[in-house]
Amino acid sequence: MAAGTVEGMDEVHVPPGWPVEVPPPGDDDFVESAVGWLLDLCPADYRGYDVWRRHPRALAWIAVQHVEGQVAVMREAYRRARVDLGERVPPEALREVLGTLEREGLRLRAAVRAASLVRDALDGQRFTPRL
Repeated sequence: MAAGTVEGMDEVHVPPGWPVEVPPPGDDDFVESAVGWLLDLCPADYRGYDVWRRHPRALAWIAVQHVEGQVAVMREAYRRARVDLGERVPPEALREVLGTLEREGLRLRAAVRAASLVRDALDGQRFTPRL
């Protein structure tokens, strides 16, 4: 089996950054798994709104918006941490905070990519391997 494909399916390509928790488009569990995974990216209260389960494309859109917002917050926090915390915490704590903000920013950027891929797949886009 080639890398980035799913066994037992007609060579469905899974692009880099695809979330491991979500089966590829065309799988019987794709939409249901995608909805659950996308809801995990959003605030817990979003699970209380039936509209997101009824309209997975809308859920994917709002999930991308939400995570992009978190990325913006992490960037701003990183920019302000030295000024806002520099005199309030010991230097080693500031280094830890900056490292944590950096790691969280990277995790969130990966989540934006993954959510965008799921959104594109829900919109019917099919992915082809790059040579």
